[in-house]
Amino acid sequence: MLLRHIVLFAFKPGVAGADIASAVQAFCALPGAIPGIAAFEHGENVSPEPLNDGLTHAFTLSFFSEAGRDAYLVHPVHTAFVEHVNPLLAKAVIVDYWVS
Repeated sequence: MLLRHIVLFAFKPGVAGADIASAVQAFCALPGAIPGIAAFEHGENVSPEPLNDGLTHAFTLSFFSEAGRDAYLVHPVHTAFVEHVNPLLAKAVIVDYWVS
């Protein structure tokens, strides 16, 4: 069983492309800095359906346990990332679920 942690971002209007790229790069660095992340994927929305509600970037982290996910959430590298990215965001949506 894996616990999936899905993170979706909508950046504020007017946020520079370089700032978005920096935020994505910083997110991509988290798996190398925080133990317990079993897998990581990310990408930009490419759906032709007009249902993304402004959410443009998706990140999926997988964990073997709730304890691993919980340790990630309070890890200093993660909390520093959150402080860095929050001012850039219009919206963030997070959903966790178990897969077998």
